[in-house]
Amino acid sequence: MKGRIVKGIAGFYYIKTSEGLIYECKAKGVFRKEKLTPLVGDYAEFEVINEEKKTGNVIDISERKNALIRPASANVDQALVVFAAAEPEPNLNLLDRFLIMMKKQDIPTVVCFNKIDIANDKELQLLIKNYEKCGVRVLCTSILMDEGIESIREVLKGKTTILAGPSGVGKSSMMNRLAPNANMEIGELSEKIKRGKQTTRHTELIEIDRDTYLCDSPGFGSMYIMDIEYKDLKDYFSEFDEYAGDCRFLSCMHINEPDCGVKNALKDGKISSSRYENYCLLYNELKEASKRY
Repeated sequence: MKGRIVKGIAGFYYIKTSEGLIYECKAKGVFRKEKLTPLVGDYAEFEVINEEKKTGNVIDISERKNALIRPASANVDQALVVFAAAEPEPNLNLLDRFLIMMKKQDIPTVVCFNKIDIANDKELQLLIKNYEKCGVRVLCTSILMDEGIESIREVLKGKTTILAGPSGVGKSSMMNRLAPNANMEIGELSEKIKRGKQTTRHTELIEIDRDTYLCDSPGFGSMYIMDIEYKDLKDYFSEFDEYAGDCRFLSCMHINEPDCGVKNALKDGKISSSRYENYCLLYNELKEASKRY
C-alpha cells in the first residue's frame, strides 16, 4: 500500500492513504542499514501487518523533491515562518538565520508577523519594508482579532508548507483557525518573561484542504547556520546585490573594505541596519567556526 507520512514519533511513522486511513508503521531494518530516516512529508510504500489495528512496516520511500534538516520534513513547497510583531519582541537574528537556511535549501519563504493588534505601527512598517527588500513576501496577521487569515489561506493553497517560528508567537492558534480539527494545544505566554511555552512537540502534516498541507513543527529558540562558507554569506542577503557593483573590490565582503557600495547604502538608509548587523555577526561566527575545522 502507499500513502504519505503525516507524523513521526519515537520510531513510529503514521501513514495516511488516499482513502484517509492512517496506519501506524515502523521502518524496516534496511533503512537503518542505508542510514535513511523516513521524514514527515515522505511518500511511502508499506506492508500491512494487522488490518484491524492498522499497523504495518515502511518498506520504501519515494524519491524526495527536498529534505529539510530543521524542521525535519520532506517534499516541502515553501516555508511560512511566523514571528510576533510584539510580545515577544521579534528576534530578528533568529529570523535572518531561518531565511538563510531556507535559501540554502531553495525553499521559498513567506514571513508572517502576527499580533499586529498590539504592535507599534511605525516599527511594524519598518519590519515590513526591511523584509520585503530582502526578497520575501511579508504578511501581517492578528489571529486574536481574526485579521489576515484569508491571506494566509491564499498563500497555502495547493502547496505543502512548513510552519515554523519560535514558541509563543501564535502558530498553534493559527493552525487552529486554519484546521479546527487539528485541536492544537494553545500555550499561554509567561507574564513574567513574555516568552512562549512549547506546545508542539513533534512535526505533523495537517491537511487543510485538498492538496493543501501545513506541516506544523516544534518552536525553536536558536538556529545554527550550517554548510555555508563565511565568504559566501553575502550571497544570502539579496538586498546587497543592488549595491555590490559599486564596491571598489570584486571580492568585497562588505565588512572592513574601503569604498564599499553596501556600506554606503547602509549609511544612506537604503539597507536595514539590523539586517546588516546580523550579517556581520553571522560572518564572524562562520569565520571563527572555519578556523576550528
